[in-house]
Amino acid sequence: MKIRRSDRLIDMTNFLLDHPRELVALPFFVKRYGSAKSSISEDLVIIKRAFKAQGLGVVRTLPGAAGGVEYLPGISEPLARDFLELMAEKMADSNRLLPGGYLYLSDLLGTPNYLKIIGRLIAAQYSEEKVDAVMTVATKGIPIAQSTANYLGVPFVVARRDPKITEGATVSVNYVSGSSDRVQKMELSKRSLSDGANVVIVDDFMKGGGTIHGMHDLIKEFNAHLVGITVFAETAFSGKRAVQDYTSLLEVTEINTQTDQILVQPGNYLEKLQLITTAENAD
Repeated sequence: MKIRRSDRLIDMTNFLLDHPRELVALPFFVKRYGSAKSSISEDLVIIKRAFKAQGLGVVRTLPGAAGGVEYLPGISEPLARDFLELMAEKMADSNRLLPGGYLYLSDLLGTPNYLKIIGRLIAAQYSEEKVDAVMTVATKGIPIAQSTANYLGVPFVVARRDPKITEGATVSVNYVSGSSDRVQKMELSKRSLSDGANVVIVDDFMKGGGTIHGMHDLIKEFNAHLVGITVFAETAFSGKRAVQDYTSLLEVTEINTQTDQILVQPGNYLEKLQLITTAENAD
């Protein structure tokens, strides 16, 4: 049965959003909607224009017998800036301060609307990269990894500090916590990553970077490759960080436990986003 264009546009948009970075042959849509290939091509031009205008990412069409259409998740700089400023304002609330100078983040990372945008922000960095998995460490990094993996259309894997019998055989590494100088252990199921996999590391909070460095060492044990590192928030650190090349959505510049003052600003994400956009325009 032939479907009206308005209904077709809605369904096609939803399909592309649900299948990011997946190359879909045009005959699939022709058969799905009972429409001519020329009509599907016209629909894609409309969707492509709308996605670009709304800062949702790129709809790319590839010609030829092996071609088709794919959706690459993205976000415009104004939308990213507005969201990061909102998150910075919410994180600066003095009620978030916990004993020991820690910050309460569970409400932000547990809000679906916030989490979806966080995942989209991170995925936008790597939409053009070959990524096979998103990796994090239990526990607060899990929702970020899941959201990011959803937008990249890949699995997410979780390194754990305590063994789980349901994980089967594991690979483990010892690492030094950058903030406490304590030697700790993390492990990952042998079935989690394939040999030569390309991995993005994400985490909720970074101080000394020891945990992220440990995840990087764990990736090497699988003969896998690190594509990039992104954290939700980083905080000021007086020593030398264990990792240098990373992206942060937010930067906590000061935590004053005496005055309960928390100073937060957008991290280096916007700078990295500009570099990516400039490179894409140059291509």
